[in-house]
Amino acid sequence: MTTTLRHLILLAACLAVAFNAIADDAPKTTAYNFLSVPASSHVYGLGGHNLTIIDDDINLVEQNPALLGPEFDHQVGINYMRYIGETNFAGLRYGQGVSEHGAFAVGIQYFGYGSIQGADIDGTMTGTFNANDIAFSLTYSHDISDRFRGGITVKYLYSKYEAYTAGAVAADLGVNYYDPDHEFSASLVAKNLGGQVKKFTDYKDNLPWDIQVGVSKMLGKAPVRLHLTAYELARWKSPYYKISDVNNPNSGLVKKDSFGSNLLRHLVFGVDILPTDNIYLGLGYNYRTRTDMATYKRDFMSGLSIGAGLKVRAFGIGAAFARPHSGATTFMFNLTTSIGELMK
Repeated sequence: MTTTLRHLILLAACLAVAFNAIADDAPKTTAYNFLSVPASSHVYGLGGHNLTIIDDDINLVEQNPALLGPEFDHQVGINYMRYIGETNFAGLRYGQGVSEHGAFAVGIQYFGYGSIQGADIDGTMTGTFNANDIAFSLTYSHDISDRFRGGITVKYLYSKYEAYTAGAVAADLGVNYYDPDHEFSASLVAKNLGGQVKKFTDYKDNLPWDIQVGVSKMLGKAPVRLHLTAYELARWKSPYYKISDVNNPNSGLVKKDSFGSNLLRHLVFGVDILPTDNIYLGLGYNYRTRTDMATYKRDFMSGLSIGAGLKVRAFGIGAAFARPHSGATTFMFNLTTSIGELMK
């Protein structure tokens, strides 16, 4: 293990311990949760969180700004997700190299929640309205050394729910270590640092800031790549509730708050099968997603996700599927292309 890698792991461990110590005081918020939705179908197929995939796909930059580089020069990425109910998400991202060791990207993500029935404080129906969130982003990255790369993404978040609007500014800071000789990648990212600049009402919502750590490694000479991502490290305690007797829905709820349960709810496991350089098949498992559905209609697929991708000449195509519970089937689609290659 190299000295630089030891330093990265040590830094990640220190941050995890530090944020674990203040976990009980970390603000709990349900605002701006759309920021946890990935823009990459590859990531969605691997469980929804991944900071370390080294691949020719600019959609991955949304997870970690340090994954951006001059190799994404003139690449365009498009993503679309059909989510639960009438919810639809879509986005566009463009990257450009600015030097041999630097690059920038601009992006926009739209989150539409369909038509919602409105009501006043007395319960009188007031008609339907639309709700949506939009995230505008600007990313810059630079090579720190031949194996380290750092990056920053600055985002402006605009929300409109019926007649109410709000705005916020957030930043992601990331660093990635990549050893091509051993196909090993490790990352550390601080996400959603910032705050609201315009409130819906008199109440100020907090951003869901987070510390995340991840590693990816090829399994020897086999065409298999393993992924492990730890997230929500700023809030260690993450209890959930499940029905005490699955055969009796009215048996009451039991709180699960053990060390092992909390640990697993911070981890996402993924595996890629890479039969060629232009094809991948991915499988992910997110224990938090599965346990969040413990009191709802979950089934075998809850917490699992699958994805696949193919690159043909200047185009890359990816798709992913997940079903958090038996009544919610979600699909995600990606398309990437290099304008430079198209013009050749």
